[in-house]
Amino acid sequence: NHLVSLKGERNRIDALIKNLEDGIDEMEGKRKMTDKEKFNGFIKEKVEENEKKYGKEIREKYGDKTVDDSNKRVLQMNEDKWNAQERLSNEINETLAKALETGDPAGELAQRACALHKEWICLFWGEEKYSKQAHKGLAEMYVADERFTAYYDKLASGAAEFLKKAIDIYCA
Repeated sequence: NHLVSLKGERNRIDALIKNLEDGIDEMEGKRKMTDKEKFNGFIKEKVEENEKKYGKEIREKYGDKTVDDSNKRVLQMNEDKWNAQERLSNEINETLAKALETGDPAGELAQRACALHKEWICLFWGEEKYSKQAHKGLAEMYVADERFTAYYDKLASGAAEFLKKAIDIYCA
């Protein structure tokens, strides 16, 4: 409901203010932030940035609970897990780029990219929330939403559509 959403927003803003105050204190030499505190601040900023960009849209589409659960998963990531998802994201893009060269969305490389993509989304959604239907729905969004299309099409023209076809095959 709206109250829960506003309280969640207030908590996010309070956490950002605290992180900013801690950062200012460190810059002024009043205290030394630990690497963990710096990383937690970085993660909080990423979640807040995502909320600002997509929050209203994804909350309307998926509901507050789903988005809050995903944000919670991200906020609980340690640096190793965050770096692992970054590496996985890069590996998806590298594998997808090679798969695009083959032109075969059913091919081994394309299907490997899909398996990596599943692994990546499970880091954010959780294994228990994954379904083939949801995976296909995400792929449909990649071609329906120009922001996602632009992201994937940086690899090569038509990459988002190719990935969608590959995921459709992967999830069949």
